Amino acid sequence: MDLGLGGRTYVVTSSTRGLGFAAARELLAEGAKVVVSGRTQESVDKAVAELGEPQRVHGVVADNGAPDSAERVVDAALERFGGLDGALASAGGPMAGGVTDLNDEQWRESFETLFLGTVRLARAAARAMEEGGALGIVLSGTVRQPVAGLALSNGLRPGLAMTAKALADELGPHGIRVFGLLPSQIDTERVGELDSLTGDRDAARARNSESIPLRRYGRPEEFGRVAAFLLSPAASYLTGLMVPVDGGALRQL
Repeated sequence: MDLGLGGRTYVVTSSTRGLGFAAARELLAEGAKVVVSGRTQESVDKAVAELGEPQRVHGVVADNGAPDSAERVVDAALERFGGLDGALASAGGPMAGGVTDLNDEQWRESFETLFLGTVRLARAAARAMEEGGALGIVLSGTVRQPVAGLALSNGLRPGLAMTAKALADELGPHGIRVFGLLPSQIDTERVGELDSLTGDRDAARARNSESIPLRRYGRPEEFGRVAAFLLSPAASYLTGLMVPVDGGALRQL
């Protein structure tokens, strides 16, 4: 199936590694043009080189928590490629810790980066997109059920999911779609780091895999393909939904 991504332009934030990088790679593979962002010039340059499409990928150094980052990445898409057809707001995972373990500053920093940074990107992208545009937000399974030791994700991501629902209502009349992605155990560096915090990475992976119907972690490209499809014109009648990419780990409808 042709997803209709050829020639279209997308912004993917926090895309120098992990889920954002996987989504950017699949968008490029389908013929799209992509603006990727990361916190350092080194990480951005490395990602651009690895993606290997110098005419269709552009890198921007941007911290999701900075007030001007959303406008800068959207402006980069407009200036470099002449338009914007969609955006994927990926912010990376916040630090681990329980509700009572984390101090006020850690909560504020995560709110700025994860929550407000995503809202800023939504506003900037909505102003730049026309009918047929799409906005995706990378969330997690914590939208539907908490994960022990991930208080920041448990607290902030459900609010972002409801914000995405509200945005779908607000932007739908303008022909712009909004959706959320709920990954769980995808085999990225971030998930590996969380497994290592248990003291036995291999045992944590085996235990987590047993709770997944497919009995394995997802591959980054499996997440990236879902993101690319949902951002594409092929998904033109899908909006306001939260899509688990988790091998069946979530049991809720």
